[in-house]
Amino acid sequence: MRRALLLVVCSGVLAVGLSVNASADPAGWTPLLRTAASKLITAELNRDGATACSVLYAPLAATVDGKTCVERWDARSAHMLASAGGARGLRADLRAVSNAAVAINGLYGSIALPHPLLGGHSRFYWTANCWMLTR
Repeated sequence: MRRALLLVVCSGVLAVGLSVNASADPAGWTPLLRTAASKLITAELNRDGATACSVLYAPLAATVDGKTCVERWDARSAHMLASAGGARGLRADLRAVSNAAVAINGLYGSIALPHPLLGGHSRFYWTANCWMLTR
């Protein structure tokens, strides 16, 4: 009888501990998402396609029309920085990252930046233990 009671109590404690741990993980993801956004924005400001590609979800980092991810993002960064207000927008995003609203829903997260990072969105996907920019 004592053994059964002990088993029930231990199971309950374990279940509560696991549920608290599971619900705590997404809250800990917010700083990681902010770091990924900062890393991408900084890479664009520095015309560093390799670092930018390291933050992209794998399908976005693929070679397209014979151009590698690095080639495409180097060109994208150069074009953005050459456009009127491009660098100013990136710097505004970089300043906003630390206080921008972050929403996490399961394995997807987004950050509300003044100038969205990709295609009008700043949406990330949790994969390989890190946040990767996706569409």
